[in-house]
Amino acid sequence: MTFIKMCGLRDEATVDLAVELGVDAVGFVFAESPRRVSVEQAARLRSRVPAGILAVGVYVRMPLDEVVATAEAANVDHVQVHDLRSGDDVRVLHDAGLTVIRAVNTAGAEALTEDFGADLLLVDGAVAGAGVTWDWQDRSALPPGRWILAGGLNPDNVARAVRTSGAWGVDVSSGIEASRGVKDPNLMRAFADAVRGDSAAEA
Repeated sequence: MTFIKMCGLRDEATVDLAVELGVDAVGFVFAESPRRVSVEQAARLRSRVPAGILAVGVYVRMPLDEVVATAEAANVDHVQVHDLRSGDDVRVLHDAGLTVIRAVNTAGAEALTEDFGADLLLVDGAVAGAGVTWDWQDRSALPPGRWILAGGLNPDNVARAVRTSGAWGVDVSSGIEASRGVKDPNLMRAFADAVRGDSAAEA
């Protein structure tokens, strides 16, 4: 089954729906964004996420000590960081007891093959977080093993994107929104159905 992460959740209703839909992870954005939540909001939302579903804090251009402090205060033990510079950065986060998703974008192709020792790799489009699709056709340019596909995914294209790219998981935010930062329950359901339906067809 394809791993599903729904990101940029900001209220109880969308967290509860994501849990109902059986997603594998939910993301709380601490970076500058219309989807940004405070530590207090994230902690409250995180309390609604049951065991077995990952609660992920999302960070861009934040010092590592602040990443650790924010994660601890929000009670998230998975962090998705978009600007890790080396394996040393990952070790700092691991030493703090955090599971690390290293996010890279296709503008830096060499980053796809570098191994920083992170637990998972997320590959976004050229502009991270912009919700823009990119070329999933050339598997030779994509990383081997388990990795998460992000960038412009929606209920209409996600099944094809997974089949074409060979991705282990998918991450969605703008593709399940009625407007920027506002999740649409119908799109959330349609996205999960599209992924799960395609996964079942391949099983």
